Amino acid sequence: MTTTAVAAPPERAQGALTHQQILKVMTGLLAALFTAMLSTTIVSTALPTIMADLGGTQRQYTWVITSSLLAMTISTPIWGKLSDLFDKKVLVQLAIVIFVAGSVGAGLSQTVPPMMGFRALQGLGMGGLVALTQSIMGALIPPRQRGRYAGYMGAVMAVSTVSGPLLGGVITDNANWRWCFFVCVPLAVLALVALQATLRTTGGRRHVRIDYLGAVLIALVAGLPMLWVTFAGSDYAWVSWQSGVFLAAFAVAVTLAVLTELRASEPMVPIRLLGNRTTVLMIIASLAVGVAMFGSSTFLTQYFQLAGGHSATRAGLMTIPLIISQMLTSTVGGQVVTRTGRWKPLMVVGAVALVAGLVGLGTIDHSTPYWQVGLAMAVLGVGVGALIQNIVLAVQNTVDVRDVGSTSATITFFRSLGGAVGVAVLGAILANHVARNITAGLTSAGLPAAGAGAGGSLDIKDLPAPVQTIVHVAYGDAFGLLFVIAAVISVVTLIAVLLVREVPLRDTVGLTAATATTATADGNDAAGPEPEPGLTTRVADSERERLCAGALDVLSVAQDQARQLLLESQRTADRLTRLARLEAERILTEADAELAVRQERIRMLKATEADLTERVGEKILQG
Repeated sequence: MTTTAVAAPPERAQGALTHQQILKVMTGLLAALFTAMLSTTIVSTALPTIMADLGGTQRQYTWVITSSLLAMTISTPIWGKLSDLFDKKVLVQLAIVIFVAGSVGAGLSQTVPPMMGFRALQGLGMGGLVALTQSIMGALIPPRQRGRYAGYMGAVMAVSTVSGPLLGGVITDNANWRWCFFVCVPLAVLALVALQATLRTTGGRRHVRIDYLGAVLIALVAGLPMLWVTFAGSDYAWVSWQSGVFLAAFAVAVTLAVLTELRASEPMVPIRLLGNRTTVLMIIASLAVGVAMFGSSTFLTQYFQLAGGHSATRAGLMTIPLIISQMLTSTVGGQVVTRTGRWKPLMVVGAVALVAGLVGLGTIDHSTPYWQVGLAMAVLGVGVGALIQNIVLAVQNTVDVRDVGSTSATITFFRSLGGAVGVAVLGAILANHVARNITAGLTSAGLPAAGAGAGGSLDIKDLPAPVQTIVHVAYGDAFGLLFVIAAVISVVTLIAVLLVREVPLRDTVGLTAATATTATADGNDAAGPEPEPGLTTRVADSERERLCAGALDVLSVAQDQARQLLLESQRTADRLTRLARLEAERILTEADAELAVRQERIRMLKATEADLTERVGEKILQG
């Protein structure tokens, strides 16, 4: 009699979580992610007021935002690697605590430099929340089912990133700008409580070697371009020996980082993952997405306030087309990917929309009607919503579960790097272009160029009306150039998406043999041509090798668990031994005390007996 083994349905493989269980975990994760992403942009509409109160400049305006983005960029791959080595639940809770500390410190700052420092601390926690959210999601949910939840995550990122300016404007106009930082604290605490109650992670700490040198070099790779663009064009020319020094140092840092990561036993950014074609192309795509996502939320609200003269609240409300389109595209797109198992068509549409939206925004000036700006924002939102999570999903689908944390963090790293460097570069270009426009406008009006502070100060409300008009026009005409530059960069995203080869989403968390075969064709992720003679045998041999490797991995895990059980048993035995010894010492101590009492009683009895004997003798002698 022949018995046929029936595999479990892919939706509910053995050990898989139910939809309800996943939603409970996702509640805490999405709350943490919402808080982190909200804090990146909530200050954007409040920054003109903050800079006016604290005496800040256009350069400091940019750095209040980029300091947190830079810290998030640097820390993201580090958090991602730590998530592959330590308990993810403990790490995400630690990230929340760091984030809360930075938020409170930033809200209490009295000058701009301390605020930038606390914003960097915020960014350190934000990097952990972003990286760990995606890492935990990748470890718990198979890629085929992950599309649905990636849509939820993309919607949360869209709403939090783009609604930050709206909430910041309302708070600034109706309360105090310091609450832009304080409002994130209770949300973070709620996320901490929710994760403590719902998140259950497997696997504890194991013996590891942290790549400290790699972490330092990664910080240099991310930080040097930021410092360069901050001073270039103002303190020295873009083409100068100072720029050459920065670029040379950057090249050296990149070379040393690559060499270090290749040699490290536990690299922060596994260079071997870059051998995957999908990973390389999605890294390229994520750079432009970061520029579009963070740049739009940062500069659009500034455009509405400084070019249009709108209040902070109204400037936030005017970004609603971007919010709605990004949220709807991310949510609906995630559902479509889950049902069809295909992600590339949606990404192609998103890349085209990204380019079109930025081109549309590149045509704006100080007199552009709002309907035109709103239409361009809506198209841009479609592009960002379709790309932001599917980029991560496409890469996660081609790596094994052990690399999900590092891979997700690597993609997030480059997206954040694109956002941080993009905001810094575009901010520097904006400051220089506005300064020239203001100087030219004042000169043509017969006014002294120093009347607007050369474009350095953002406190323009006390300027004379003619000067205010010149400043508004100068800003309005400068913002279009920023989006033209971003549009050119986004073309690279479109090319990368068109070149990537689609791999069907798998239904298991781990990388199966079939998926691995597809993911590694041509050394990349292509499905490859039709099988040629003898290919089936080679694939079967390859599958057997992978099965053997999988068995060895299982054996290794079993050995680790056995070792942990042995260590735990040894610890238990040691604890029992200590308890027994303490109990014996207690009994001996009590026995010694009892013996001492009895000896004292005997001594006293003997003394009493001797005294009585002496008294009896005295009586006899007296008688």
